Amino acid sequence: MTLYDTIIRNAEVLTETGLITTDVAILDGKIAALLPSGAGAASAIIDGVGQTLLPGVIDIHFHIRAPAYPDRGTVESETKAAAAGGITTLFEMPISKPCCNSAERVEMRKAHFAEHARINFGIFGAPGNLTAEAVGAMADAGAIAFKIFTTEAPAGRDDEFFGLSFPDEADQMQALKAVASTGLPIVVHAESAQLLAVSEAAALKLDLANADTHLAARPAVCEAVAVAKLLAMNMEAGAKLHIAHVTSALTVDVLRHFRGTSDFSAETCPHYLFRTHDDVRKAGVFAKINPPVRTQRDQDALWSAIADDTITHVTTDHAAFSHAEKMAGANNFLQAPPGTPGSEVLLPAMLDAVSGGRISLDKAMALLSANAAHRFGLPAKGRIAVGADADIVLVDLTATTEISPQTLHTFARDVAQLYHGARFTGRVQRTIVGGRTVYDDEIVGAAGDGRFAAPTHPIRPDARMSA
Repeated sequence: MTLYDTIIRNAEVLTETGLITTDVAILDGKIAALLPSGAGAASAIIDGVGQTLLPGVIDIHFHIRAPAYPDRGTVESETKAAAAGGITTLFEMPISKPCCNSAERVEMRKAHFAEHARINFGIFGAPGNLTAEAVGAMADAGAIAFKIFTTEAPAGRDDEFFGLSFPDEADQMQALKAVASTGLPIVVHAESAQLLAVSEAAALKLDLANADTHLAARPAVCEAVAVAKLLAMNMEAGAKLHIAHVTSALTVDVLRHFRGTSDFSAETCPHYLFRTHDDVRKAGVFAKINPPVRTQRDQDALWSAIADDTITHVTTDHAAFSHAEKMAGANNFLQAPPGTPGSEVLLPAMLDAVSGGRISLDKAMALLSANAAHRFGLPAKGRIAVGADADIVLVDLTATTEISPQTLHTFARDVAQLYHGARFTGRVQRTIVGGRTVYDDEIVGAAGDGRFAAPTHPIRPDARMSA
């Protein structure tokens, strides 16, 4: 008889066919068997009575930037927080210092994360000089996908955005085509640089300490126009396009209009689904995020887009800044750094939506895990099935998660004021990565427990033609 490493007993298990009661056996980091209750033997038994076993969250939009800014957190601190939030794999965006815009820098980021990460990680590349050769080299180094901005690089941060920021439409088209040659996704922060410039110039005449000024500086039309242009270009470029952090009803309308015209997908984030601009007014610059958190009408449109699969991913856009950095912009919303930590909010917030009847559990986990595994080429993740990676989370669907500086693990706990005081129905009890427990109501395990997540590469079009 097989002696398994671990068996999780007595939990309800969310499988690809729905919730069932089964015991889950783990061997060598994989799900080895789904067993009848009490069957099998293992070196370790985890009692999941009263709990639900879910696929681990795959957070496809995450910023750490370490080691350049230790006052914002480190790979170790932020992957600890991710583990506490039920995230078993994260994708690090390329805004490192310097920008992750070459195969060499992909390797550097991989090495740094491998030494410090508590959970699995993928590395985004920036398409750099936009040549198929350079982009192909990053794909060969294991980049999970590519990222661009359609906006100008922020002042003073050229080294972080070199090869990443492309406000010119001709460059955007070239980026789409270059990445299309790899078969990997290209994720775009989409706002019109030209419309932003006009809006920001007008906003400079307003009260810069007022949260309304930020909303005026980045109106929804900036996002919607950029998305529409990208989707039109992609009808020719043929990239696997992914629109980051959709915020507005106007953009949802654009996405629906272009449905079926090319291979594209879209995401939104918990701050857009569970917070509105009224909450930003209360939290001040701590809630400044680009693009901004908008109105209740926009939030309702995002939930509608989730319901009809216009939006198929929910992700954190976790971006930790120091308290001092945020406070330095307290009287100027336009200059304050944009972003909020979200790693410990994502899963509890979505479980709360399940509890409230807004979404089903299987739909929530598709948005958080299964769809990401499919879209980004990780077939062994995002599901509980024999042969899949044992990246799984035990949750209590009836317990409460309270968000406060005292409960958060992120280094940026003091700047998470958009969520301070929040209470969600649904609590992460245990997070298991590759069969090893990394969180059990407290952080356990060690730095370096995480593993590099490389996509299963499609055959690139140029490789097919030369075969």
